[in-house]
Amino acid sequence: MLDQLIAYIASYSGQSLLPSEIDLVNSMFRVKKLRKKQYLLQAGDVGVHYAFIVKGAMRQYAVCDNGTDSIIQLGIENWWIGDRESFVSSKPSLYNIDAWEDCELNVITRAQTLELIDQSPAFCKMVRIMDERNAIAAQKRITALINFTAEQRYSFFLENHPFFLQRFPLHMVASYLGVTKETLSRVRTSAAGKES
Repeated sequence: MLDQLIAYIASYSGQSLLPSEIDLVNSMFRVKKLRKKQYLLQAGDVGVHYAFIVKGAMRQYAVCDNGTDSIIQLGIENWWIGDRESFVSSKPSLYNIDAWEDCELNVITRAQTLELIDQSPAFCKMVRIMDERNAIAAQKRITALINFTAEQRYSFFLENHPFFLQRFPLHMVASYLGVTKETLSRVRTSAAGKES
C-alpha cells in the first residue's frame, strides 16, 4: 500500500480517489530503496522511471567539463524527481540523479504514467496541476538566474525552500543558486548581519 503517495495525489488534486483508482496506483507504482550516493539515474542512461520521494533527500545534477557538479534540482519527501526529457523521449539523460540521504521512493514508468492519466481522474488532475506549477517555478528560477543578484537569489531561495538548508550542504545550495560556495557564505553572513 502506498498511503503517502495516495494522500499526496488526493491533496494535490483536491479530490478523493475511488477504490478502483487506489488499486490502480498500488498496481502501477513500485517501492524502490536507495542508499546514500546510490543512483536512480546516471548520465547516458535513459530515465525509465519517475520517482515520488517517500523518505530521504535527492539531487539531480550535470557534471561540468571542469569536473564540478551543476545542481539542477533538489528534492525531499513529497517531491517528485526524474529527468522529464529522458522520461518522455527515451533519449539518454544528461543528468545524474542520486540519493543524498538513504531514500525510499515510489517509482513509475512512462507507460504506467500514461495509463494512470487515462484511468484515474485524480491522478490526471494532479499531473496537470503539477505541470502548471512546475512551469511557473521554472520561469521564476530562470528569471532569478538571469536577473537577480546573489543576495536576491538567496533571499528567493529562503522564501521558497528554507527546509533545504537543513538537508543539503552549502556547496550544493550554492550550485543550485548558480554561485560559488564562497559567494553564498558571504551572502549568508551579510543576511545574518542585517537580521541582528
